[in-house]
Amino acid sequence: MKKRVFILGVTIVLIFMLTSCGKKDEKKMLSVLAAASLTDAAAEIEELYEKENPDIDLVFSFGGSGALRTQIEEGADADIFFSAAVDHMDKLKEKGLVDLDSVTGLLENSIVLIVPKDNGNIKSFSDLSSDKVKMVGIGEPESVPAGKYALQVFKNLGLYDAVKDKFNYGQDVRTVLTWVEEESVDCGVVYATDAYTSAKVVIVSETPEGTHDKVIYPVAVVSSSKHPEEAKSFLEFLKSDKIAEVFAKYGFTKAE
Repeated sequence: MKKRVFILGVTIVLIFMLTSCGKKDEKKMLSVLAAASLTDAAAEIEELYEKENPDIDLVFSFGGSGALRTQIEEGADADIFFSAAVDHMDKLKEKGLVDLDSVTGLLENSIVLIVPKDNGNIKSFSDLSSDKVKMVGIGEPESVPAGKYALQVFKNLGLYDAVKDKFNYGQDVRTVLTWVEEESVDCGVVYATDAYTSAKVVIVSETPEGTHDKVIYPVAVVSSSKHPEEAKSFLEFLKSDKIAEVFAKYGFTKAE
């Protein structure tokens, strides 16, 4: 009799384990390719969304918007593209690689000049042309929108020719932030939201109005998404007032 009870108990445990595994397998993974400047806000958003949607596993991949766009063009498995610039989204729209009805200009950011916390030699963009500045960190303009905006600023301020040989190009804006934190460069041009995340850097100047394109962050569902309905649902979540408050906490404003 005891033997039968034991066998029955083992059978129940096995059934429970198989059922639990089956439930885990039912969880759908949503792949979100997002600009590196969204890293901190995304961590909080991921936690909130998965708590409300336990059947969804959000997986974020961060990088320069241009590099992420190239991944989608080359067939990467992605459900959502969250860019730091409109032009990279436009190129995917032209190729039919994003759901046109889903494209939304969601956030706005700003560009700033930062220096290491204890560096008091640089006060403005014009100081970068002086001999005391040897290296300026900016994002790679072709793949990092912040780098493209930085070039626009230098050209519109008439500083490009005096500063261009000092540029050190980063693969994304967080790389530039790290360089400034570590004092590997004298200064860097990043998004204001990135500067706010670090106690090791100081914003010495905002970019003068009209010196670069508006920094708009568009988001869209990727056309090849394996879970288009779930992706659309997540996009609506990103547009909610609750998540607008999360973005605001990290320095983003709602795009007009």
